[in-house]
Amino acid sequence: MINDEDEDQDALAAEYVIGTLDADERAQAQALMSVDAGFASLVRQWERRLGELQAMVDPIEPPATSWETIKNRIDTVAPTGEARPAEAPPPAATAPAVEATGAVPSGEVIDLSRRLKVWRGATAGLAALAATLVLFVAAQEFAPNLLPAALRLAPTSRLVAVLQRDETAPAFLVTVDTGTRTLTVRRVAAGIEPGYSYELWLVSPRLGAPRSLGVISNTEFTQRPLQASYDANTITTATYAVSLEPEGGSRTGAPTGPVLWTGRLVEATPKN
Repeated sequence: MINDEDEDQDALAAEYVIGTLDADERAQAQALMSVDAGFASLVRQWERRLGELQAMVDPIEPPATSWETIKNRIDTVAPTGEARPAEAPPPAATAPAVEATGAVPSGEVIDLSRRLKVWRGATAGLAALAATLVLFVAAQEFAPNLLPAALRLAPTSRLVAVLQRDETAPAFLVTVDTGTRTLTVRRVAAGIEPGYSYELWLVSPRLGAPRSLGVISNTEFTQRPLQASYDANTITTATYAVSLEPEGGSRTGAPTGPVLWTGRLVEATPKN
C-alpha cells in the first residue's frame, strides 16, 4: 500500500525531472538525492519514463524573434526599475543545508504536502490534455476533414526502430523516410564514450554480412541518405544494430566491437 509520504516523494521526483521546481527547491531535491537512495531511485524512474516519451517527439525550433518578444512583454508589464507591489510576499528564506551524512529532517527541505496538492492539480490538467490529444489523433486518422486545414498532417511514409537492450530506456531511435530515402539517428540514452565511436549497421540475410551505415555523431541527431543499392524491402525488413568501435569507426568493414543495441523498423505513419 502506498502511503502519503511515498506519494509526496514520487510527486517531488516527477517535478524535479520535469523542471517545475524553483532554484532553491531544486538544490534541496539534489541534496535529498545524495542522502536518500529511495528518492534517487524515484528520480531515475521518472527520467526513464519521461525520456521515452520525449524521444518520440520531434523537436521544434522556436522562431528567432521569440526571445525579443518575451523581453518586450516583460518590459511592458513591469518596466526595469519598477518597485515590487506592496502586497507581493518576500522571497522565501533559504532552507537549512543538508548534512552530507544525515537524514533530511521532515518539513525542513520542501513542503511536500503543498507540492503534492499542486502536483495533483497538474495531473488533472495533464489528463484533460491527454484526452484532447487522443481526440486529435483519432480525428486525424479517421476523419481529417473535420480538422482545420492548418492542423491536418501531411501524409508521409516513415518507419522507426527503437534500439535498446532488455527493458531499459532506448539508446537510439532510427527513423527512415522511404520517400526521400533519408536515415536519421537520434541519440536518446546512449552516453558518449571517449576514444570510441558508435557505428550503425544494416543486418539482412539478403546482404550476407552486416553493412555499415556510418558512424553516429556525438550530437543529438545524425542524418544521411540511404545508399541507392539497398532496395526498399531490404531496408524495411532488416535489423538495425549499433556497435562500439574505435574512434572513427571499424577499420575492417565489419563490426569489431561489442554489438550493444538492436531494433527493427515499424510503421510510424501511414503510407502515401
